[in-house]
Amino acid sequence: MVTGSGTLELAQDVLLPAFETEKIRLDVIDEWSRWKPENDIAVRSSKEHRELKDIADSPWLGLVVTTVAQQLVAELVRSSEVEDISKIWLPWQRNRCHSRQRALHRAALTFGYAYSEVLPGDTGAVIRNHSPRNVYAVYADPIVDDYPAYYLKKTSSNGYTLTDDVYVHTLVREQNGSLVYVTGEEHGAGVAPLIRYSNSIDLEARTVGEVEPFIKNARRINKTVYDRLAVQHFNSWKVRTATGLDLGDLTDEERAAEKLKLSNEDILTGGEGVQFDTLDETSMEGFNAAHESDIMDLAAISQTPAHALTGNLANLGADTLAEARSMLDLKAGERKVGFGDSHAQVLRLAAHIEGRSRDANDFSLVISWADLESRSMAQAGDALGKLATMLKIPPELLWDRIPSVTAEEAKSWIEYREKHPSADEQLARTLIEQSNGTNG
Repeated sequence: MVTGSGTLELAQDVLLPAFETEKIRLDVIDEWSRWKPENDIAVRSSKEHRELKDIADSPWLGLVVTTVAQQLVAELVRSSEVEDISKIWLPWQRNRCHSRQRALHRAALTFGYAYSEVLPGDTGAVIRNHSPRNVYAVYADPIVDDYPAYYLKKTSSNGYTLTDDVYVHTLVREQNGSLVYVTGEEHGAGVAPLIRYSNSIDLEARTVGEVEPFIKNARRINKTVYDRLAVQHFNSWKVRTATGLDLGDLTDEERAAEKLKLSNEDILTGGEGVQFDTLDETSMEGFNAAHESDIMDLAAISQTPAHALTGNLANLGADTLAEARSMLDLKAGERKVGFGDSHAQVLRLAAHIEGRSRDANDFSLVISWADLESRSMAQAGDALGKLATMLKIPPELLWDRIPSVTAEEAKSWIEYREKHPSADEQLARTLIEQSNGTNG
């Protein structure tokens, strides 16, 4: 817990400088993940060269992030201790986490980590997601600890909050750069209520995203595209030459100006001793091959299916597509483990804030993820039917695993079936009641 004058000193001397240093690194990642990579073209380049550089830059690394993020849709939570999970899941629904989770996943994939903040609200726990560009957290043990010791959050252009396990301290930054303490209020969560989502974390607490390791590859692709565009713009046609032309008594500058007047539709004529020839255009085949090779390199090291980067699905059968997706499936599966654990932690903290101690201590919570694999309804029905008949799994427990069927829809089906039993089920219930002497 941070108290008294130590709050301002901690924020001013420790957290804010570290936050701003980290933000410099994150800003570079942000630019590469979108469409504003670094501008490394020479300052004295012509306007044409600058325009070619601009259209050569493409958001390749944003596509790498998107390809993984689209596989991650948390759909429901399951518990082996609680049969009715509706109260556990309610904070997720009330805070619209089903739609907001996508931005959270993308931020964690892009930067390597992101955060969810859970605070008490008027109608229950309030869940808000934050980019690491706006939050800086400090952990006593960043590997083991579930919650940070404290964290600094940027709330406006000059406003910050410093939150520990008891208080939310409000700070304002003046024009000279110094922070001013405004107020401190108890939040009632019992911990510094911030949950970290790590894309990949090692035993030294290093978090790596899906952008920073591949910046050099993306830079190489953009360089190849720029070279190809430069050739296409300046050297993609035959150059006509003429020697022995009599240009009269012209100065060197006037002779150069006359040469520049030749255009594609001009016809050259000359007299005795004049020779005409052409210089071949520069071939772009090598640039196209290099471009394809660069993309394949990015696909391999980022575990992204090549067809997701190239859009080329020609001559790819079902088995080939499945094999091409296997590495992406492994990566997405690994992210589901980490993100799912963080989602469960958010729900437990929300239960603690709302006074549901049993749910807050339910460590059997597991997130169910939507099945987004491209399969036909017939294939899914056949697979689920075999699970029900061969493994004796009750069919209604498999309904939410049918493609495009949400957990809420499956639940409504179960409720409908309970209210409208079949004739066989009605007969079975009658016989059970008669045998128990409860049928009056």
